[in-house]
Amino acid sequence: MRADRVFAYGAAVGLIGDRILGDPRRGHPVAAFGRAAAAVERALWRDHRGRGAVHTLVCAGGAAALGVLAARAVRARPAPARIALTAAATWAVVGGTSLAREARAIGGALAAGDADVARERLPHLCGRDPQHLDEQQIARAVVESVAENTSDAVVGALVWGAVAGVPGLVAFRAVNTLDAMVGHKSPRYLRYGWASARLDDLAGWPGARLTAAAAVLAGPDRRGAVRAWRQDAAKHPSPNAGPVESAFAGALGVRMGGTLSYAGRTEHRAVLNGDARPVSVPDIERAVRLSRQVTWLALGACVAARALAARSPGRRAGGRRGSGRPAPVPRPLVRSVTTRKAARG
Repeated sequence: MRADRVFAYGAAVGLIGDRILGDPRRGHPVAAFGRAAAAVERALWRDHRGRGAVHTLVCAGGAAALGVLAARAVRARPAPARIALTAAATWAVVGGTSLAREARAIGGALAAGDADVARERLPHLCGRDPQHLDEQQIARAVVESVAENTSDAVVGALVWGAVAGVPGLVAFRAVNTLDAMVGHKSPRYLRYGWASARLDDLAGWPGARLTAAAAVLAGPDRRGAVRAWRQDAAKHPSPNAGPVESAFAGALGVRMGGTLSYAGRTEHRAVLNGDARPVSVPDIERAVRLSRQVTWLALGACVAARALAARSPGRRAGGRRGSGRPAPVPRPLVRSVTTRKAARG
């Protein structure tokens, strides 16, 4: 079975597994990676970019190497084994179900009028300081986090899985996790986390654009999504969150951005889709549904792109990938060469 079909079946099974099972409470591979990365940080930390770059190389490179070894271990096995590995890797690295559950839990608390419970749960979803947020600000934080994490926790991984298979899935999740751990602008990580943050910006670039494009197609207001993406994406301080959040804002017909607080640090960000109404509690469920639709559209786009790449003339000229055999010589060419030899003889 061709590699593009292995990815298609494996990624689809992995997404279905995530939808049914979600993330395990104990023993999650991403949590194990986080513990290992924290141990590396304890050994390497200095307030220096170079040390942070080594940290990024060791952790992300080690995760990618494990992905390569796993892929090689099943390369010669029947297709079901390769599909199972891709499915397991996809399930391990995506977090769409956990994202939706946390968002809905906060939305449910807000709908019940229990803002204190919503504030307690908000740190499970994003790093904002919830203590001084009112209900509308909490709802806005949830919708913005759903939008951004649709790219970071789902679509970005699918893009790199389509590009590089299991190693791509694992490496992207490692890079994204490192950014969450050390890539923020606190005094401790401003220099040490610089390499992780920049690598995450680079790795997340294609997934963010695909997420924004899928939000345009799946959202209830396509024109609004395109307009907000074009007008407001560049106003966001993140090169990847900007397109995603602005497209979600336009698609849902809500206003995002503005003042927010992280760990005692206040940021005044530009408003996205500023002519729209503020986010309200029911918009949380609308954002979750849009995230689901974006996920499956993105998977379809990744599968189609990988299939087209596998059928490209350049790939066919080099023979079937992984077959170990050269491409067959076209029959008309064989006859013409034989005829010319006979004529010369």
